[in-house]
Amino acid sequence: MSSRLKHIAISGNIGSGKSTLAEKLAKHYGWIPLFESVENNPYLRDFYEDMSRWAFHLQVYFLNSRFRQINEIRNNDKTIVQDRTIYEDAHIFAANLRKSGHISERDYQSYFDVFNAMIEFVKPPDLLIYLRADIPKLVKQIEKRGRDFEYAIRIDYLKNLNEHYETWISNYTQGKLLIIDVNKLDFVERVEDFAYVISQVDYELNNLFS
Repeated sequence: MSSRLKHIAISGNIGSGKSTLAEKLAKHYGWIPLFESVENNPYLRDFYEDMSRWAFHLQVYFLNSRFRQINEIRNNDKTIVQDRTIYEDAHIFAANLRKSGHISERDYQSYFDVFNAMIEFVKPPDLLIYLRADIPKLVKQIEKRGRDFEYAIRIDYLKNLNEHYETWISNYTQGKLLIIDVNKLDFVERVEDFAYVISQVDYELNNLFS
């Protein structure tokens, strides 16, 4: 099973638990985790203070960072678990910023042209894990991790992202998909919750190449 497994990706809204789950799955299965660039991101803090000014810069930064990760996955003979996908950059975050007026139509089209050029060289993950979380769950976990620049995130921003996520996931056909509702789960504090997640992942992996 694992010898042919190349790429697992975890998707979900801000605060859904992607990074934490990527770390725990990497430890459990012996995979290599690839995390989203947050702490060293030169635009993220400014973006939450002034979205319209920094939205385009941030999305280009993330798109480039994610494409570099794709190349790293391609050139690595180990199994990689990735925190967020390149698809989310375009179909969730950039699309939401366009809809909310923080990215102009001209900039969005330029961005999407670059995305479409990149995506021709991107192979979808062997398994995409989507962490479904409602707004109270997201807010609770954002507050728990205590990144000061995230305190400026508005509830309506999270809500709009969730709507984009549900639309995207409902139309996802690029590969195998596992949806995990994390609203009542705590796979950090409760061993039984992590065991449940592992059972779901194991089931999908066992059927992946059958």
